[in-house]
Amino acid sequence: MTSYSMIKVGNDYVVQVNNKCILKVGSRRKAAQLISEATDLLNALAAVESPGIAPEAPSLPRETPELP
Repeated sequence: MTSYSMIKVGNDYVVQVNNKCILKVGSRRKAAQLISEATDLLNALAAVESPGIAPEAPSLPRETPELP
């Protein structure tokens, strides 16, 4: 699981992912917005890549062929 955080460095905020600094922005609000958007995108991607989560449609019943 990805862990997001932000730290204040001087007058800026640094966004971290799994304790790795990836982005520096000028406001706390912008840093929080970027973290929220990244989390939403990763959650959407996980739902697409995990087809086992979606319910499977029942298969159509097969008819037994009649022999002449």
